[in-house]
Amino acid sequence: MRLLSHGAFAAAVLVCALTVPSQPALADDTVTLMGSTASPGIYDALEFVAQKQGYYAAEHLTIVKQYVNSPSVAAQLVASGRGDICTASAEAILQGYEKGLHLEYFMSHAARFSNVLAVRDDSPIRTLEDFRGKNIGLISVGSAGEVTADVMLAGAGVRASEVTFSPIGMGPAAIQAVADKRIDAVAYPYGEIVPIEVVTGLKMRVFRDPILKDIVNAGIAASPTTIQTRGDVLARFARALVKASIFARVNPAVTARDFLEGAGDKVTPEALRIKTQEIEMLEDDLPGANPMNPRIGYMSPEGLAIFNRTLADYGRTRGTTPISAIVTNQFIPFANTFDRKALIAQARAAR
Repeated sequence: MRLLSHGAFAAAVLVCALTVPSQPALADDTVTLMGSTASPGIYDALEFVAQKQGYYAAEHLTIVKQYVNSPSVAAQLVASGRGDICTASAEAILQGYEKGLHLEYFMSHAARFSNVLAVRDDSPIRTLEDFRGKNIGLISVGSAGEVTADVMLAGAGVRASEVTFSPIGMGPAAIQAVADKRIDAVAYPYGEIVPIEVVTGLKMRVFRDPILKDIVNAGIAASPTTIQTRGDVLARFARALVKASIFARVNPAVTARDFLEGAGDKVTPEALRIKTQEIEMLEDDLPGANPMNPRIGYMSPEGLAIFNRTLADYGRTRGTTPISAIVTNQFIPFANTFDRKALIAQARAAR
């Protein structure tokens, strides 16, 4: 994979610093987090909660978030040392590993497989075979949605050449494309389907891969060197996000406010209503689906191995990547070590 030039890097990256209450200079560790979308999405809610509720501050962390336009770019920047950690889908990590970009997941960012195909409920598309000849919207060309849509459709005998993929971005433009029927379907993370339903009032019919639907394929990764040399920092980061995951599950209304403020959106009663509904609809997809789970953030090596074999079956990877080289759960016990009942009580009381 060709490394980005400094000019291309500057053009690709939109920097958004997540400031936290100041700590003594020697107490804070700074972590640069590369986001895999061009702007904040619903899964970024956990990071905004960790900031707003003081979970980063409690771990003596200063997080600088930079948004880029795809998981593969985020992975490339971290692998080349231009970022410490990144959010990325497993497709980008597995494909990148085969090209020499060695990153390792140290925690998950979801509770189940994130990518789905979806159509309006009034669409004539009822089966995967019905996608033949249809125009499918993507966040961007080569995004994780395109890869997993190809795999899902191939399993139903629909070749990539028999569908059209059109980049429509995310947010208002994508929502309008669905509402106006300018596309027949979308291949998106489920977290981006929910806003379409909430904002437009449309009901979407969702297709999940029958084999992959319960496999977590999104997480936070770092280079093996960073994991070895900054393990204490990553463990504290993971604990801040586990706390934020529980908070989001327990108090979606305040989570919605934290998201809007963190993303720089105007906080209005209507915006709060919409975002709260979105977060409530995503309860089963966010990592804190079960707040009492003692392994929030765990990423299954066995699940990733199945996903890798599936990608290899359809020519997306060679299937030779050792899964032990791309996932570690060494920080998960520490990340889940805190007074859970006290945290839940604090989250419920937050206003």
